[in-house]
Amino acid sequence: MKLLKMIFMLFIFCSTIVPQNGKIIIAKIDGEIDLGLAPHIKRVVEEAEKISADAIIFEINTFGGRVDAATQIKDAILNCKVKTIAFIDKRAISAGALISLSCEKIVMVPGASIGASTVVDQSGEKQAEKYQSYMRSEMRSTAEKNKRPTKIAEGMVDERIVVEGLVDSTQLITLTSEEAVKYGIADTILTSIAQVKESFNLEEAEIVKFETNWAEDLVRFINNPVISSLLIMIGLVGLFTEIKTPGWGLPGTAAVVALALFFGTNYILELATGLEITIFVIGVILLIIEIFVTPGFGVIGIVGIICIVGSLFLGLISDFPAVDADMLYYAAVQLGLAFVFSTVAIIVLSRFLPKTKMWSNLILEKNIDSSSGYVSYEPEISDLSGEKGKAITDLRPSGTASFGGKKYDVVTSGEYITKGTDIIIVKVEGSKIVVESV
Repeated sequence: MKLLKMIFMLFIFCSTIVPQNGKIIIAKIDGEIDLGLAPHIKRVVEEAEKISADAIIFEINTFGGRVDAATQIKDAILNCKVKTIAFIDKRAISAGALISLSCEKIVMVPGASIGASTVVDQSGEKQAEKYQSYMRSEMRSTAEKNKRPTKIAEGMVDERIVVEGLVDSTQLITLTSEEAVKYGIADTILTSIAQVKESFNLEEAEIVKFETNWAEDLVRFINNPVISSLLIMIGLVGLFTEIKTPGWGLPGTAAVVALALFFGTNYILELATGLEITIFVIGVILLIIEIFVTPGFGVIGIVGIICIVGSLFLGLISDFPAVDADMLYYAAVQLGLAFVFSTVAIIVLSRFLPKTKMWSNLILEKNIDSSSGYVSYEPEISDLSGEKGKAITDLRPSGTASFGGKKYDVVTSGEYITKGTDIIIVKVEGSKIVVESV
């Protein structure tokens, strides 16, 4: 009986240590490498570690892209606790080469290429030495981490580096599949994922393909310069409209949503930090104080505008160590265009907003016959048209003004008029006295 019990327990023990079929996660890195791709790769790594996957195979086919995005992806792969394999299908150029080098194993298909990692601007011109130096160090340290030839990795960035038998001091290094294996950059040449599984003893592992989800697609969409500029415009115009109208309505809600999407997306992409968001909020608060509390327009308003503009600008550039003049230039152009179109929209709204129903809610439109016994004005105000006076209070757009030594409730056509400004009555409609600055 004891013998049967021992055999049974041994059977149970053995069954628990029989290896189970593992999983392989396959993720694509293709097209342009942008900041929207980084959160996806980070999620791939986190999920692979969570399910204890046997390996992650990155299918790479890219001409490169943003170096700051590639650096984020590289860091995520280097920190991964799961085996990482780069399967270069056709090419891994520029930033794609850095990502490939961050993987433990590199497999290339016949006829593929890897290299040409010089930092260039939007027009393809080579950037200054400090940016090349940063990229060289990234390539060197990444190759060193995975025990690959550091000199060849640096030569992909700097044509001055000579590799005997490969390039002289006038050529950047870009390797074919055969050359990459020969010089130790790649491990082997294979034609398919099936062969990759077989080569690394992963034949029994289940393949799990990882696609981008809707949130990651949304982040990449919002990060498009056109969309992010549009969000800035909606935010600025919405804030202006909300300040000029009573209560809280659709413009203010649209502004909050647009700015939340702008800063939220940039926070996810590591473009904006809590500091930029705080500076923007402080700027809006200072501007509100300037408009509604302090008379005129002074230091508080100027500081508020600087905070808003500064936070939006900082939100368009990354904290990447090698931020170049090209990146700053395009951020400045993007923000400048957003402000120009916002100003045009605000001018248009200032001209047409007073004619809308929303604006009419500010004032009494309906005339009440004096014979009814209910009048909110003195009879002689109908003769005041053309009179000049002075604003006793700030007109935002309504307030109090003095004409001929008497005080009257007045409203502007939409403009903001500060206390003490000379004004003129342009029309009188029932109880409504409409004025503008002289």
